[in-house]
Amino acid sequence: MILFPAIDLKDGVCVRLKLGDMNEATVYNTDPAAQARDFEAMGFKYLHVVDLNGAFAGNSVNGAAVEAILRAVKMPVQLGGGIRTLDAIEAWLDKGVTRVILGTVAVRDPALVKAACARFPGRIVVGIDAKGGKVAVEGWAEASSLSAIDLARKFEDAGVAAIVYTDIDRDGVLKGINFESTLALAEAVSIPVIASGGLASIADIERLVQPDCARLEGAISGRAIYDGRLDPAEALALIGAARR
Repeated sequence: MILFPAIDLKDGVCVRLKLGDMNEATVYNTDPAAQARDFEAMGFKYLHVVDLNGAFAGNSVNGAAVEAILRAVKMPVQLGGGIRTLDAIEAWLDKGVTRVILGTVAVRDPALVKAACARFPGRIVVGIDAKGGKVAVEGWAEASSLSAIDLARKFEDAGVAAIVYTDIDRDGVLKGINFESTLALAEAVSIPVIASGGLASIADIERLVQPDCARLEGAISGRAIYDGRLDPAEALALIGAARR
């Protein structure tokens, strides 16, 4: 079980959105690289980074901030947001990103995702962002008719390293992880699933270390850490104890 702290980038700074609304952004740190160093010092082992502007623009916008993060820490980084071509994937992997997250392109061009998995084994993650059970794309601005499970099944044998499943209705509002939908997705496919959206407190961590969640690769936390609702040391200790 990996607990991924999240750095969401908007206009070069570290923010958290409320329900995926770019107009509802709270700035938490104007120095994303310093924030990444802080997370590493807290004991986190893997960092989740999203270029929010890039997700809307369809190409990397906060590249300078991402590169500063990569220089600042030794822990692996997974990156999503506006990465929609094989060249862009390769460029970020060459710069030191460990895994690239593909979201909108997974809906628009599944063949590209499969080609990326073949070319970069173990380094491609599919991001599935769902609102009301249906997949949203273009930085969550547009809904599709696909269900999260239907989309995930398209990549069952493609070699996808993991799926980041985000419940948009819970993102940034500290309602708790949607365990029902997340576990249903994890049961429907053999690809490891990462829970995202809503992690609110140590109660979510206690739920994550229960046996039925063993199929999950981990969970992402943003606002709960930034707001002090989740003590990183306590959370990481609980996860560590569950491994023993």
